[in-house]
Amino acid sequence: MNYRHAYHAGNFADCVKHALLLALLKFLSRKPAGFFVLDTHAGCGHYDLSSEEAEKTGEWRAGIGRLLEETEDTSPAALQDYLGAVRALGLYPGSPQFTRYALRPQDRLAACELHPEDVRPLRRLFRNDPQVSVHHRDGYEALRALLPPKDLKRGLVLIDPPFEKPDDFAQCARAVSLIQSRFRAGIIAIWYPVKHRTPVRAFQTALLEAGIRDMIACEFLLRPPLDPSRLNGCGVLVVNPPYGFEQDAQAILAALQTALSPEDGDTITVNIERLADE
Repeated sequence: MNYRHAYHAGNFADCVKHALLLALLKFLSRKPAGFFVLDTHAGCGHYDLSSEEAEKTGEWRAGIGRLLEETEDTSPAALQDYLGAVRALGLYPGSPQFTRYALRPQDRLAACELHPEDVRPLRRLFRNDPQVSVHHRDGYEALRALLPPKDLKRGLVLIDPPFEKPDDFAQCARAVSLIQSRFRAGIIAIWYPVKHRTPVRAFQTALLEAGIRDMIACEFLLRPPLDPSRLNGCGVLVVNPPYGFEQDAQAILAALQTALSPEDGDTITVNIERLADE
């Protein structure tokens, strides 16, 4: 319960996660029927990048700060939905506010947050919003209570834990199996850190051994993942990706690679790997 995302909002990992999240939501919006989104680790909802916490690390400057140096006319086409949402929403949005931005009248969002200091601003952000329900509860425990969604057959579950506990990868793997048993048609997106390869490989192996099919891993590496004390990159693993998402994800990651690459130093690498077919 020590992790506070305000220190890291808008960094490179947020750019990757949120750009891919909006791409998934865009695919869901192509069909007229409503969809349901469950955000298991919602955070505050949005973040002030001029705050003491954000300025203390300054991580956003090498992330969304770099991207916003471009004008709307010169921004990469693959990032226009993401940057358009950031510019429209003002304070840097967290995943629940990005999701709310993409909802249509027939869609719904359930946002879970356990940290007492974060759930209060989350409730304020969505007060009196009939399409959003905020839950002060453990997101993993909420899977049984909120899935399958009532009246909606399509949707997305976003799992974005702080990864401050040694069993977070194992807990994510168990969550995927539970979601598949209760919401088979749902898309699952899990953000994960890449510090070194062993935990990521073990996570992916656990999913394969559990029989999870139709999986891709989208990874963005600032440097080779050799130092386990550093955040060397991140990934988003997607189960049941919509048809065409891989191509859009490749374009998004390539645009971020170009925009966020430092003038000197380590070279950013991106990779999309299909871990299991349908």
